[in-house]
Amino acid sequence: MYYAYVLQSEKDGKFYTGFTSNLKLRFEQHNKGLVGSTRDRGPRRLIYYEACLDQNDATKREKYLNSYHGKMFLKKRLKIEILIYETFIVKFQLHNVVRPPPHRPRPSGGG
Repeated sequence: MYYAYVLQSEKDGKFYTGFTSNLKLRFEQHNKGLVGSTRDRGPRRLIYYEACLDQNDATKREKYLNSYHGKMFLKKRLKIEILIYETFIVKFQLHNVVRPPPHRPRPSGGG
């Protein structure tokens, strides 16, 4: 299994696209500064990845994700993911809000 992936620098917000057969190890290499092209732009976040059947497919997806159309695809895809995430969080927070008990008027009585 191979992966095409996109990282975003938390330092300057720029993106890096690559491919690998071991996503976890490659991500660690990027964050430890072991990859020359991203060494000075850390730390990074993994913002997107796709699993591919072979290296050829992964390199094609990497090239596509680097293209104009690929960047537009990512922008749209990530915007949808963010909206879904934010909607989920808002619903979850509203559902789990501790609400005060309803106000009940005190019985009026003479005494």
